[in-house]
Parts: sequence; structure tokens; C-alpha cells
Amino acid sequence: MVETTAVVIGASVGGLATARVLADRFDQVVVLERDLLPVDATARPGVPQGAHPHTMLVAGLNALEELFPGFEKGLEADGATVFEAGTNLTFYRFGERWPFVSTGVRLLCVSRPLLELTMRQRLAAAPNVEIRDETVVSGLACGGGRITGVVLASGETLPSDLVVDCTGRGTRSDRWLEALGFPTPTASEVKIGVSYASRTLRRNPGDLTEGGALYIVATPPHEKRVGLVLPLEGDRWLMALGGWHGEGPSADPDDFAEYARSLPHPPVADLLAKAEPLTDIEIQRFPSSRRRHFERLKRVPAGFAVVGDAFATFNPIYGQGMTAALLQAQALGAAIDRSGAASPAMAKRYFSAAAKIVSVPWRFATGADFLYPETTGAKPPGIDLLNRYSMRVQQAALRSTEVRRVFTSVQHLIAPASRLLTPAMVLKVLRASRRT
Repeated sequence: MVETTAVVIGASVGGLATARVLADRFDQVVVLERDLLPVDATARPGVPQGAHPHTMLVAGLNALEELFPGFEKGLEADGATVFEAGTNLTFYRFGERWPFVSTGVRLLCVSRPLLELTMRQRLAAAPNVEIRDETVVSGLACGGGRITGVVLASGETLPSDLVVDCTGRGTRSDRWLEALGFPTPTASEVKIGVSYASRTLRRNPGDLTEGGALYIVATPPHEKRVGLVLPLEGDRWLMALGGWHGEGPSADPDDFAEYARSLPHPPVADLLAKAEPLTDIEIQRFPSSRRRHFERLKRVPAGFAVVGDAFATFNPIYGQGMTAALLQAQALGAAIDRSGAASPAMAKRYFSAAAKIVSVPWRFATGADFLYPETTGAKPPGIDLLNRYSMRVQQAALRSTEVRRVFTSVQHLIAPASRLLTPAMVLKVLRASRRT
């Protein structure tokens, strides 16, 4: 019997989740990562955003738990924090602190290095999965009109039945496909000029007067600055300050502190003034959101798929990227189950499903970004009308517990956006938003 092999390029969250999905469907799965992977929860060069906050939507948490049963409890045992967002996150918008309300939505607070380390450890326990670090892929191999493997920088060709690109925003697969004569996808891009700076602080009991985390959200178009404080394992806080269209602070501690004081509410600056810094300030810039339209290709190469930021990148302020990657990985498994890994129909089926997964967070993120007149790029049809209603929904969520619960569920991709458009909900939104 011929053994089947899948190759995953990139040991990111999306790559590790994809490898876990494929481990149930292939005899051998090989994960190739150009970085030297650390043996502990430390940052690595290939994940420059590793020093910054990461949030997981509930749909992503559910997917992680399906792929790695007991994953959430394991992270908690290692010091991660999981709490009810509506009753533990101190949230400011529209000029006031929102009331604490049980939304049924849980929030995972964990560093990116610990998240990836835990995924690698769980994945390495699978007997048919091999993770090779310090391995650079330089191209794709092709034969019979399909992708048949990867070419390594060492000159070795690694044959496979399926190659999945999980290399992130800097993907080179367009160049690789073009070199083999395959068409490359068009892309939609929205320029947002987001910049943010993060610093880790020592966490002590009583640091916050209420709640277990802080989030000060900008109200567009006049406000552009945000502040976020999340608990991390090891009795640490991770503080991030940033904004749209060049509004982020520098790495200078005095500028960082002044930026915190410029926020419309004082708790972030108050915490920074008394907390002991544990790291330098790290800067991250995100010029644009971008999605590649593989679903529009008339000719899709068999034996090839793309998952995660290589497929679509979102404004990191909304915390959608990891969840979208996890859902794409699951969709890839479903497409293989329906069409078979070797079938040309599988790639088209997967890319169609991945595009649908991406469309909801994409419209949410880019729609909100277009509330700023400086935002440019591929503007989704009807987004101005949608934005006006979305702002009414958020204003209503400040006053109506029911609207807030539904809106939060939609944000976390565990309820369809249509839940906000029923006649009864529209009426509640209009009534409650008038009181804001």
C-alpha cells in the first residue's frame, strides 16, 4: 500500500493546526520551519508579533479544543488566564466604562510563545508527525499538472501528496506558482497604517481596581488611539498602545507613558505608572489588511492549499487572525474528506470554503477601518450603510444586555451576522441606541 505524505510549510499557529488536521488523514505529515524552534516559551524571529498581545475568539478556542482535547485546561495549568469577557474585561468606549454583563464568551490570555510551544508539544506526540526546524523551502515541485512536493534551499526535493503554505503574510507561493506556469490570485488590500507598541510588566495583586484586564477602544473617526492590558502567565501584564494611520507610540519609555496618558480614560496610564517593566518596548507596524482570492482562480493546482495569514491578514487590533487560521485548517480537513486529497476538486472546494470563513471577519475589520477617512483600498460594497448600523448596534450594546450578548457572539464567530438583522433585534438596536 502506497503511503501518503503531506507537507506543511511554516510552524505558525495555522501551520501547527493544519498539521494536526492532516495527521488524521495522511500516513506522514512533515512540518518545515525556517526558524530554530525554541524548547521553551520564548519568542522567535519568524514571529515578530510574538511580543505583542494575541486574543483568540471563542470560535478559535472551540477549534483548538477539538483539535487538541484538554488544550485550554493545559494552558491554564501553565499559568494562562481564561475568564468571562463580559464580567472580567474592563471595557471603555463611547466615553464611558461599559457595565459588567455576563455574555457567555470566554477570553484566553496567553503569550504567543507559550501558545505555540504547547501546540508543538501536543503535535510532536503524534507518531506520524515530524517537525523540522531550520529548514528553508525555496520552491514547489510540479508534475502532471499538480504540485508534487517542495524544493528545499539545500537542493533536496521532498515529495508529497499535498503541500500547504502556512508561511504568513510574507508568503512566496505566488512567485513559486508563477514559476511553474500556474495562475496567481488577485488580492484585495486595505491600507490602515496601524502601529502599536507593547511592553511586559510585573503583575501584582490589586494592580487593577476592577476586572482582570483593560481595553480602551477608539471611537472613529475622531479617536484613533487604543490601549490594552492583558494578564500573562508568570505574573505578568502585557500592555499594548497603538492606533490607526500613524498614531502609535515610539519605543521611548517617556513617549510610551505620555501616549498612555493621552488615552481618554486613566486606568492604563495609572497601571503603567506603578508597574515594574520587565522588557523593552517592542514596536509592530501593520500597514494594510490583505486577502488573496484563490477562490476566483479558474485553474487551481491540485495538491496545494494555503492557510492563515498567507491567505488573509486582518487588522491585528480586532484579534481575528488566529481564529480564522484555525477554522481554515478545519475546512481543509472537511474538503479532503469530501473530495480526497489528490483530487483537483479538493483545492477548489477548500478555497471556496476558506473564502467564506474569511469573508465575515474581513467585512467586520475592513468595514470598521473605513470609518476613518484616511483608510484606502478595496472597499466592500455597501460598507457605509453597514458601518452606520454597526455603530448603532455597538451604541445599543452599551445599554441593552441582549444586544450586547448577540453582538459579542457575532464578533466571536459563534453566531451568524444575520442574528443582528432580525426585525426584533433591529427594533431593540434602534430603541437602545437612542439612549446612548
